[in-house]
Amino acid sequence: MRELGANDVSPTYNERVIDDALAQLGDLIRFDTSNFGPGEARGEREAAEYIAGKLDEVGIGCRLLESAPRRTTLVAEWAPAGVDESVPPLLIHGHTDVVPAVKEDWQVDPFSAAEQDGCIWGRGAVDMKDFDAMVLAVVRDRVRTHRPPRRPIRLVFTADEECGGKFGSHWLVDNHPELVADCPEAIGEVGGFSLTLPDRRMYLIQTAEKGLAWLRVIATGKTGHGSFRNAENAVTDLAQAIARVGAHRWPPRITVTQRRFLDALEDALQIQINYDDAETTLGCLGSISRMIGAAMSNSANPTLLQAGYKLNVIPGQAIGGLDGRFIPGYEDEFWATLNELLGEGFRIEPEQVDVAVETDFSGALVDAMTASLQAEDPGSIAVPYMTSVGTDAKAWSRLGIRCFGFAPLLLPPDIDFVSLFHGVDERIPVTALAFGVRVLDRFLDAA
Repeated sequence: MRELGANDVSPTYNERVIDDALAQLGDLIRFDTSNFGPGEARGEREAAEYIAGKLDEVGIGCRLLESAPRRTTLVAEWAPAGVDESVPPLLIHGHTDVVPAVKEDWQVDPFSAAEQDGCIWGRGAVDMKDFDAMVLAVVRDRVRTHRPPRRPIRLVFTADEECGGKFGSHWLVDNHPELVADCPEAIGEVGGFSLTLPDRRMYLIQTAEKGLAWLRVIATGKTGHGSFRNAENAVTDLAQAIARVGAHRWPPRITVTQRRFLDALEDALQIQINYDDAETTLGCLGSISRMIGAAMSNSANPTLLQAGYKLNVIPGQAIGGLDGRFIPGYEDEFWATLNELLGEGFRIEPEQVDVAVETDFSGALVDAMTASLQAEDPGSIAVPYMTSVGTDAKAWSRLGIRCFGFAPLLLPPDIDFVSLFHGVDERIPVTALAFGVRVLDRFLDAA
C-alpha cells in the first residue's frame, strides 16, 4: 500500500482510488500532447481515446468530436440511478493538451511520468493532467461502488486549451452548444490549491480570470541602404513604441473578487496591503505574489520582435508581439491606453482576443466546495481569487455558465507552485493528488 505521508490531513480515503489516479496520471503524461498551434497536433486523439476507454470500463459512454484531424474533444454524460434529476448537470472540464517541453532542460524526461522525491514529474503534471486523472479515478470508483453523485455530471476533456481553445472549447460552443448549454455551473483548473499562512491554510477558488489580447503590432517604413539616414525606419519606430508599452505601469483595477481575496489576506496576516504595489506588499507569500500582482491591473508585455533580412538593409516593415490581458470590466480602458502608448502609424492585428470572466463567490456550489475542503482540512478557509491566465472558462461563459477553478490540492508550504505551470521540471506531490481525490469525492455528494 502507498504511504500517504505526514502532510496528508485525512489518510482515510480508499488507497485503491488514489493509486488509480496516480496510474492514470502517469499514463496521461506519457501521451505527448504538446500543442504547437493549429498546424501541429500531437497525441490529443490518443489521450481522448484513453479517457474514453477508462470511462467505458465502468459503463459511461463518450462522444469523441474532432474540430480538425486529431484535434479531439471528449464529452460524456454521467447521470446514474439515484441522482437528483431535478438539478441541472454540473460541467466538470479538463484539457488534454500541454505546452511543449524541451527534454534537455529537464532533470527527467518530461513525458516519462517519473516518480521521485514524493512527486510525479512530467509535462502536464500540474497543467492539467493531474485533475483529469483525479476526476477519472473518483468517477470510476463511484460507479463501481454504486455511489451516484448528488446531481447529473457532464464530463468534458478538451483539445487545444493551451492555444486558446479555437479547436477545443470554443469550437464545441460554436458547433455543439447543446452538449453543455444545460449546465449552469462548471468546475475546472487553476483553483482549489492551498496557500499556507502562519496560522491557517487558505484555498484559492478561482472565480475570475483576465481577458486576453494576443496582438501583432506592425510598423511600416521606407526600405533603404543601411548606411543612409532614414527618417522612416520601421525598426526604430516599432522599438520605441514597444518600449513605451513594456515600460508602462498600469494602474490597479480592483474587482469584487480581488477585494474579497485581499481583505481575507489582510485579516489573516494582520497587514495593510498597498494596492498600488501588491507584489511587493505580498512578497512574504512567495511566488504566488506574482500571480496576484498580475491580476490586479491590465497589462501588455512585449513578447516578440521580427524585422529585417540583411544587416546592411533597412527593412520596410517591423513586427512586434504583445501579450495583453485585461481586468473584467476594463477592456475598453485597455484598448484606449494601448493605442495611446503606441501612437499613430501602426497597424494592430489581433491573433486572438477573448473575454474576461468573473462570477460571484456565493451559492450552493461554493458552499459544497468550502465544506468538502474543510472536511479534509479542518480550520482552513476558502477564498475567491482572480487568475491572470486563461482557461476554457472563457468559452463556457459565452453560454452563461458560471465557472470556478476548483482542482483541489494541499501543497507543501515551500513549493513554488506558480512556477510549475508551463515550467521546467513540472511535478505534483503525491500527497497533494491524494488530498484532491478525497476532496473531489466529498464534493460530488454535495455539489
